[in-house]
Amino acid sequence: MSSIARRRWLIRCVVSITGAPLALGGRAARAQATYPSRPIKLLVGFAPGGAVDIIARAVGQQIAPGLGQPVVIENKPGAGTNIAMRALIESPPDGHTLMLTANSIAANPTLYQPPPYDMARDFTPVALVGRVPVVLAVNAQGPHESIAKFIAQAKAKPGTLNFGSPGNGSTPHLAIELFERAAGIELVHVPYKGGAPALNDLLAGHLQSVAVNALEVQPHVRAGKLRVLAVLSPSRASLFPDVPTIAESGFPGFEASVWYGFVGPAGLPTTVASKLHAEIQKALAAPEVRDRLVGAGGEVLPGPVEQFASLLASERARYDKLIRDARIKPD
Repeated sequence: MSSIARRRWLIRCVVSITGAPLALGGRAARAQATYPSRPIKLLVGFAPGGAVDIIARAVGQQIAPGLGQPVVIENKPGAGTNIAMRALIESPPDGHTLMLTANSIAANPTLYQPPPYDMARDFTPVALVGRVPVVLAVNAQGPHESIAKFIAQAKAKPGTLNFGSPGNGSTPHLAIELFERAAGIELVHVPYKGGAPALNDLLAGHLQSVAVNALEVQPHVRAGKLRVLAVLSPSRASLFPDVPTIAESGFPGFEASVWYGFVGPAGLPTTVASKLHAEIQKALAAPEVRDRLVGAGGEVLPGPVEQFASLLASERARYDKLIRDARIKPD
């Protein structure tokens, strides 16, 4: 090859190499401009019918018209939501796959070893949706008429009171672990495979208390079979307006709620994330969505994406310390 031919060949190579990113960038820009170009897949890490699934369907139905594409719910339960998380991480960062997650996204990197993902590296926060309180409930026929009496017995006889939860590492379990540390008490944890069997054992007198979300306990409270001693959210629950919060009961600043938010895979383009955030904010103002959350005893939490990112970071740090200190292991 002559020197002139070699120079021409090198020039073509350089042009092809440097031109490729420009071409790819142009295609990416066009894709963003036409987003969304197909149905949106909304992952849920729980089985159909639960609180996360219900909220995902309510919000998905509201954002579909504004996006001009249907929103399809895909339930991927199992491994503490890690199966759904992995599906999200491995999806293209084009905004056509999202996930409605909860506290587990912040707890799982410490709860499961080796860590199944890195929150800061593998996800893009899109929008906070709202929160539902965890409640501490007892049998209505039992001796505990108030949270003050419950705490007094726990302090007088450490380790003699137990509580059931939906499982090791579940949000209600972690919420009570935080409460124990705040109140300076020691309870015996009895993990179950879900809130329903724990409630059944409380009703049967096999447990002294349970920690579940407010919606699960409501029918039994209405029937006069269970009593809610306290809600662990920062404000009182709409389902139980007469029940005090832990913060009101002598522990100011205490908060432990089930919260929900939308995340996308890492690398989600800013324009796409902004469009999704705007549509979700509109959905949160819709009566249908508000009624679903309020009906579950919760509240809608619209706000900037920075608010959600800050919550994810603070909850990640809080759960990391709690899980390590309490040596909590998943079921």
